[in-house]
Amino acid sequence: MRIVKILLVVLAVVVLAPYVIAPFYRTGHPVSTLMAWRSLRGAPMQREWIDLVDMSPYLPRAVVAAEDAHFCKHRGIDWGALREAIDDAREDGTAFRGASTITQQVAKNLFLWQGRDFVRKALEFPLAMWIDLVLPKPRILEIYLNIAELGPQGQFGVEAASAYAFGKSAENLSPREAALLAAILPNPVKRSARPPGPGVRRLAATYMARGQASSLVTCWRENR
Repeated sequence: MRIVKILLVVLAVVVLAPYVIAPFYRTGHPVSTLMAWRSLRGAPMQREWIDLVDMSPYLPRAVVAAEDAHFCKHRGIDWGALREAIDDAREDGTAFRGASTITQQVAKNLFLWQGRDFVRKALEFPLAMWIDLVLPKPRILEIYLNIAELGPQGQFGVEAASAYAFGKSAENLSPREAALLAAILPNPVKRSARPPGPGVRRLAATYMARGQASSLVTCWRENR
């Protein structure tokens, strides 16, 4: 019985720790669990932090347009997109996919693990809403752009990805280059911006148009 109690206490600490830690991420340069795991294994891992205000203004627009068009409107979970994804899965008879917001990806990358299992999703939903509550939108986006895996050789964050793909800082990306990075986000190992294949180029063209659309709501600082 004592062992069970100890295990329950340990489990409670593990589950609640992210809620205690998240407010402290208003500053600093946090790393993802995947980045930490790669470092512990001695695998290649590159990341150089760049503040949101120093990035090319085209970059956050392209990434939001590609990954989470309602980022500025929802409170961590895009319930409308979630319902659509569930309905599509029911109609097609396929596994449920997609609908993860940028905030959910931050929650997963900072505190949870990769994969699509139910337990992780159950932990991810309330944690994403908590992160949205305790961190401002620009900070959430800044963290995401600095911890997302964006290259085939352990490149994390837009600065390392930009250097790898284009030989320049993320500060100097053109609209097309920013859109190319956004296009590889779902699978940076199989998709590449160096050089981009036809599929990546098509996606980049779509995201570049969406990112430049006046209808895209922005809630982050774009003026340097």
